[in-house]
Amino acid sequence: MRYSFSGHESFQCRNLWLKKGYDYIKSGKSFSDESAVLELGVGKNMVNSIRFWMKAFNILDEKDSITPLAEKLFNDRNGWDKYLEDEATLWLLHYHLVKKGYASTYQMMFNEFRKEKIEFTRTNFESYVQRKSEELGFQFNKNTVKDDFDVFLKMYLRSDSQSKDKEDSYSGILSELEFVKSVGRGENKYFVIENSERLEVPDEIILYCILETGNFDASLNLSSIEQDPNSVGSIFAMNRSGLFNKIEGITEKFNQEVSFSDHAGVRELQFKTKPDPLTILERYYAN
Repeated sequence: MRYSFSGHESFQCRNLWLKKGYDYIKSGKSFSDESAVLELGVGKNMVNSIRFWMKAFNILDEKDSITPLAEKLFNDRNGWDKYLEDEATLWLLHYHLVKKGYASTYQMMFNEFRKEKIEFTRTNFESYVQRKSEELGFQFNKNTVKDDFDVFLKMYLRSDSQSKDKEDSYSGILSELEFVKSVGRGENKYFVIENSERLEVPDEIILYCILETGNFDASLNLSSIEQDPNSVGSIFAMNRSGLFNKIEGITEKFNQEVSFSDHAGVRELQFKTKPDPLTILERYYAN
């Protein structure tokens, strides 16, 4: 696995950056063009940052081509949520940010680290990454990880900035989710990502994520949905009560395709047919 804690130029992804970057690439241009600074209306470092976040959120692939998900979301003609007005889209972007692993902090945070420490400080995370670097053999730079952690906080924590221009606000694109909580001040400050029911995440987003992970045939064990790396339980920090709630909603809405079995102690989601993940999102946004 590739581990990276830089590339964002110390900027968190802003609200309109993904749409702006999508439009720019769709116009046939490249982030390496000399005119990119002028056409995007940002500094050179921000140009690099926009490209980085587009890759991290699965809006661009490794060849800087628009992904099928990006086409569905941002297409000017019939894009599902071009300006990120539906909170469901933010949960969807959070899922891809963690699962893709292009920005390693997010994958490590939700799949591994927060399971060890629900309450944590920056120092706790730095020590964790250093330990993992010794185990796995990737390069560790304390200042780079510190900077990356600060960007992580800006991505999820609401800013006190009262900027009138939403795009120029210091708040990151995922701050509306109120996923990460800050407790205390100064040296006593720490952060919390609690397991909760996540009732605000639509059933369709959960089913999409289960299908998009795709590492199963016709059934998937409840413990895998809850605990596996890149599972909805891990990525959304969802407790078992919330997971049961979502499974109930999914099996009611999609009863022709999905059922839940609890037999002889084996609990699993069973698929009569496995729908294409994007068709599940299409049903959600159509409503």
